[in-house]
Amino acid sequence: MDTVRVIEVKQSVFANNDKRANLLRDELKAKKTYLLNVMSSPGSGKTTTLVKTINMLKNEMRIAVMEADIDSDKDAKTVVRETGVDSIQLHTGGMCHLDAEMTRQGIAELAKDYDLIILENVGNLVCPAEFDTGACKSINILSVPEGDDKPLKYPLMYQVSSLVLINKIDVKPYFDFDSEKCKEYIARRNPHCQVLEISAKTGEGIEEFANWLRDEVKNWKE
Repeated sequence: MDTVRVIEVKQSVFANNDKRANLLRDELKAKKTYLLNVMSSPGSGKTTTLVKTINMLKNEMRIAVMEADIDSDKDAKTVVRETGVDSIQLHTGGMCHLDAEMTRQGIAELAKDYDLIILENVGNLVCPAEFDTGACKSINILSVPEGDDKPLKYPLMYQVSSLVLINKIDVKPYFDFDSEKCKEYIARRNPHCQVLEISAKTGEGIEEFANWLRDEVKNWKE
C-alpha cells in the first residue's frame, strides 16, 4: 500500500502566524508603540467605546486606529470625525478576522509613529480569537444584551483576553444579565483576566478603562 502523507495545514498556518506576530511585537517594542487588539461580536459598542476613550487620551499620547471590516469605511470615518485622530480602514476580503501579516500591512500604511495603535478587529466571537495579531494585548467587549453566558459559549475569546469590558450597563434593568455570574464565567476561562463595567453611551467606567490603557502604554515603553 502506498504511504499517504498527512499535512496538518491548520497547525502550520497558526505556527507561521505566531512567528510573524512575535516579530511584529518586537518591532513595536523597538518603536515604543503599544498595539491593542479589540474584539467583540457585532453591535457590542466597540467604536463608541473607542471614541469616548480616545477623546480622554488624545491630548496625552499619539493615537491611531485601524478599523477592520469585511466591507464599508463607516467606522473609520466615525473615528476621524468624532476624535480627529488618524484612522484607516482595513478590508479583509471576506475573511472574518485579522492575522499578524494583515495587521503589519495596516500599520505600514499609517502616516507616522504613535504611542498607541488600536486595532478594532472584525466583529466575531470565534475567528479573531484564534489568530495572534501581534498586539501587545487583546481585550474583549461584551455587551449586556448579548447575555452573561457568552464566556461559557466562546471560551477561547476569553482565554486570550487580558481585559473584558462589560458594556451597556445602562440597560441592565431591561435585560436578564447577572454581572457577578458573568465575572465568574470569565474567571473560569481566564482567572487572570480583568473585568470593567462600562457604558459607552453615558461614559460610566470609561475613565477606568482610560487609566488601564495609560498604565499599559507607560509600562510598554519602559
